Amino acid sequence: MLTKLAMTGFKHRWRDYLVLFSGLIMSSAIFYMFEALATNQDFLKQNTSISMVGLIFQFGSVLLTIITLVYIGYANSFLLSMRKRDYGLFMLVGARKSKIGQLIWLETLLVGITATIVGILVGTALTVGVSQILINSLGLTLHHFAAWYTPAAIATLLLYVGLFLIAGLFNLLSLTKTPALKLLHSNDQPNRPQLKPARQLIEIVVGVISIAIGYWSMANLKILQLMGIGIALVTIVLGTYLLFNAIFVWLMVALKRFSFAQRGLNGFTLSQLSFRIRNYTKMLSIVAMLFALALGAITVGMGFHSQIPSVANINNAYDMGLVNASTAEKAQIAAMKPKTTATYHFKATKKVVYFQAAEFNRQPFTTIHTRNKNQLTFNTVHNNAAKLQKSEDNYQLMQLQSGVMATATPVFLSKTAYAKLAQPEQRLTVFTTNNVIEHRVALNKLAKHHFHTTSPEQFGGRYAMYLMVNAMYSGLEFMGMFLGIAFLAMLASCLMFKILSGADADQHRYKMLDKVGTTRRQLNGAINKEIAVLFILPGIVGIVHVLFGLQMFKIIMVTSPYTGIWLPFLIFAGLYLLYYLITITIYRRIVLQ
Repeated sequence: MLTKLAMTGFKHRWRDYLVLFSGLIMSSAIFYMFEALATNQDFLKQNTSISMVGLIFQFGSVLLTIITLVYIGYANSFLLSMRKRDYGLFMLVGARKSKIGQLIWLETLLVGITATIVGILVGTALTVGVSQILINSLGLTLHHFAAWYTPAAIATLLLYVGLFLIAGLFNLLSLTKTPALKLLHSNDQPNRPQLKPARQLIEIVVGVISIAIGYWSMANLKILQLMGIGIALVTIVLGTYLLFNAIFVWLMVALKRFSFAQRGLNGFTLSQLSFRIRNYTKMLSIVAMLFALALGAITVGMGFHSQIPSVANINNAYDMGLVNASTAEKAQIAAMKPKTTATYHFKATKKVVYFQAAEFNRQPFTTIHTRNKNQLTFNTVHNNAAKLQKSEDNYQLMQLQSGVMATATPVFLSKTAYAKLAQPEQRLTVFTTNNVIEHRVALNKLAKHHFHTTSPEQFGGRYAMYLMVNAMYSGLEFMGMFLGIAFLAMLASCLMFKILSGADADQHRYKMLDKVGTTRRQLNGAINKEIAVLFILPGIVGIVHVLFGLQMFKIIMVTSPYTGIWLPFLIFAGLYLLYYLITITIYRRIVLQ
């Protein structure tokens, strides 16, 4: 009988359950997507040479687990609030508390397991889709990446089922020990904000100090190493929550005292925000952290992509060098319309390569001289034979001789001395295009034709360095973009779940405003402002976290992590605005029927 009553309640509130299920499904899907990378050690080792990446992912797993814990706690409280009145009625008609307790526990566990299993399947599908889009659009090459990864699925299932077991026990104890009349009227009790100046001041001070410590540890990661990431993880999460918890309550109460609160529906909007203030602070703290993670991951991923040409260009002034190039290969070079082309004759032994000095005096050889490797500041030097003989950068000429002679010593002789050498004469043709990446297809074809391979170890120049850097950064670029999209999806899920979960309760308030003559335009304006606050506040905090958090990537990025930062910020702002418009559209349809 109780089961039938429970199912009847489910049918009447299917829309609320749909919001709950969709939120939990997205949460478990995103957790699985993260774990599919974090637990795949073969993928991490094969696609990046940075040993810290695996440990960084472990810290990320801890942070995401904390976020998931809070998120499931909120989802469970939403489930509990939906069922309190129903279970209170069951008690009034004589249902035993033990039976109700069993029903509560089973219902919570069933919701959790179902949402988790579906979430893992959705996460697998999202992993396939997102990875294919990124690989195709960015031209990446990945090794050992798998959309379905059993350890990730097991980790996701164990975490979520474990949390819902605990949540079910909590619900059982909470509802069976609460009087029936209190359960019936539980949703009628507003959570009014109360100012406690001393407590809030302490929270603000501790929050600011915690965040400052976190920012300092990220900026000094070179000294603190992995301990710095751990410190930042704890202090920034704690500081963000304390600041939201202290400032948001104070802000809502303080704003009502200003004159603008009396204009139009501003007072109503502030009251709406104040009504469930404590729940908002927790959710906004989560959203701020997810905002920082998503924006930071996308920014770093695009940063790795943008620095590839810079790193490739610093290695050599020429794209490639061909020894004894054929007529067909010369035609391929000419088709790329190179900026510079030069041919030098040489005779070689195992340890020494002899050149004609006169050729280098007529066609100076350009070298790259690095002044600061960290900032990629360098200048080009045009060398004649005498300068090149003394230059410490003459190894760049040797690199172009099929790469394998990089350790040989160049010697520049007069035409008479050169002619006396018994070794057979060969030709070295070097050239420079306007952009290695733009001509990578033609350069790849040329390398295959001349060297019978595209392995960068077999030839030198900018194209060889591009291949090596692209292989090293492809994994990091993919991880950043993939996780950025995943965190952005979870951010949207959290915000939309928080806002839409209270939409039915808000419906009667908007009906009252409609009855007293409020126009539809005014109602839409009130909704826009209320939801905009919930989007803007965590967005501001998230941006500040990102600006300071990029400091820790200075040790693994050869260019500044702030280079071209406006582009990922602009892209992210567009996506964030899109989520805002979707949210207010759905919310309006619910509350303005």
